[in-house]
Amino acid sequence: MITIRRWTAAALVLISLGAALSTPSTARAAQPGITDADLTALAGDDFDARAQAIDHLAADGSPQAAALLNALADDSAVIVGNRLAIQNGDKYVDPITGAPVKADDAGSLTLNNVLRAKVATAAAAGALLSTDHDARAHAIDTMLQNPSPAFKTLIEQARQKETDPALRKRLDQLWAQSALHDTDPAKRREAIELIATAGDPQMRDLLLPIVAKQADGTYAEPDANVRSAADIALTQLASAQRRSEFFGTIFAGLSLGSVLLLAALGLAITYGLIGVINMAHGEFLMIGAYATYVVQTLFQRFLPGAFDFYLVAAVPAAFFVAALLGLVLERTVIKHLYGRPLETLLTTFGISLLLIQGVRTLFGAQNVEVVNPSWMSGGIAVLPNLMLPYNRIVILIFALVVVALTWSVLNLTRLGLFIRAVTQNRSMAACVGVKTGRVDSYAFAFGAGIAGLGGCALSQIGNVGPDLGQSYIIDSFMAVVLGGVGQLAGTIVGAFGLGIANKLLEPMWGAVLAKIAVLILIVLFIQKRPQGMFALKGRSAEA
Repeated sequence: MITIRRWTAAALVLISLGAALSTPSTARAAQPGITDADLTALAGDDFDARAQAIDHLAADGSPQAAALLNALADDSAVIVGNRLAIQNGDKYVDPITGAPVKADDAGSLTLNNVLRAKVATAAAAGALLSTDHDARAHAIDTMLQNPSPAFKTLIEQARQKETDPALRKRLDQLWAQSALHDTDPAKRREAIELIATAGDPQMRDLLLPIVAKQADGTYAEPDANVRSAADIALTQLASAQRRSEFFGTIFAGLSLGSVLLLAALGLAITYGLIGVINMAHGEFLMIGAYATYVVQTLFQRFLPGAFDFYLVAAVPAAFFVAALLGLVLERTVIKHLYGRPLETLLTTFGISLLLIQGVRTLFGAQNVEVVNPSWMSGGIAVLPNLMLPYNRIVILIFALVVVALTWSVLNLTRLGLFIRAVTQNRSMAACVGVKTGRVDSYAFAFGAGIAGLGGCALSQIGNVGPDLGQSYIIDSFMAVVLGGVGQLAGTIVGAFGLGIANKLLEPMWGAVLAKIAVLILIVLFIQKRPQGMFALKGRSAEA
């Protein structure tokens, strides 16, 4: 009896094995390594078959599968006959055996964006367990762009082995995205909590289907505890998004304010201290930007190895070129118009048109490109949904440094003493031996040079063209008038105030209406306080 039972059990085992071997999908899933079916499917036109083959290669994990995925990613896989081969230089090899393949009629392989994303994710998955830190970081970045539940087991292994806290945190997010559809409710809740902890508002779209009702009134997520965790997480992510938007708006306002400050600082000297309404001030910005472009071109041609340092040479070049042009204009034209504001306004407007046309003649009417040095490229992520660009940060710091240098020149140097003396009382300054005409020239040149520095900064965040200065001249005047004519502190407060006010109003009313609203507010403020926020004492105030 026992012998009969043993034979019966053995027969059942053999029947089961035969049934398993007769099922193609089961045989393919159990078979390790690349199969001919994979190569044939990838060379065909069936999208589902190609996607299934890529998933099979990703799940296989063999060196041959990894090599084929890399070949698919870098376009070195070609079609030979009705299957794939890997191109290695001028030779072709079989992905399974590595043997050479004759490929006289090799054709290129075309994958759409969806399949390319799957290939990139699958190729990166193999590097999650790499001993190279950079390789693991790159793999996590790639998989975060196209997360797939197929790699959940591999991601769990990587989480257990990862020792770097930063990479472990990003692996947690990757695992959470792949575990949202796990069959275990506890794992789904853990995934939701990890997403909420990260505070990335872009993850809200992953949680919304969990709390959404279906057409029949039931929830897609059957577990009430999981839905409750998703509700809490969505509230936290909405709060994080508002916080990120607020800080992003403030930084954008400070960034715009730093640009306005660089443009208005020179105007505060030429208009506030020596009383010249200079409508060509914006063109000094343009001259500084084009000086930066010329320096960049010279470095590209003669010092390509030191290109990252071209901006260090461009800063003094922009200052001195703009200052020299300002000195020439003051000595030849503007000195004859002191005390005649209307004629000064019209004359400087005509000068601005001449400068614009001169630049068009020299450099052409099209914008020129000024490239950021490598150390100004990229940005720093301060919040999950907020990145501060390095070029904006550098310009903000640069603007504050220029303010400090300007204050030092006006308060700690002999030229600054003469400028302040002439501003307070021109006649008395002349009586004690101050050459007021020369002081006016130096002050105008200094203000023009600061505008040139502003143009150097502007070249790092936008296009450089003949009309560059026209975009900032009106806002610069508003910053100077709002803060108080001739007051550096007022110029700083006015520039940053205008920048933040514009950026706070833009999301609600749009860019144009925001500018109109700011202009109306400034007009109302000037009606109540004509001297601005910081009153000026001296010649300009008495006039």
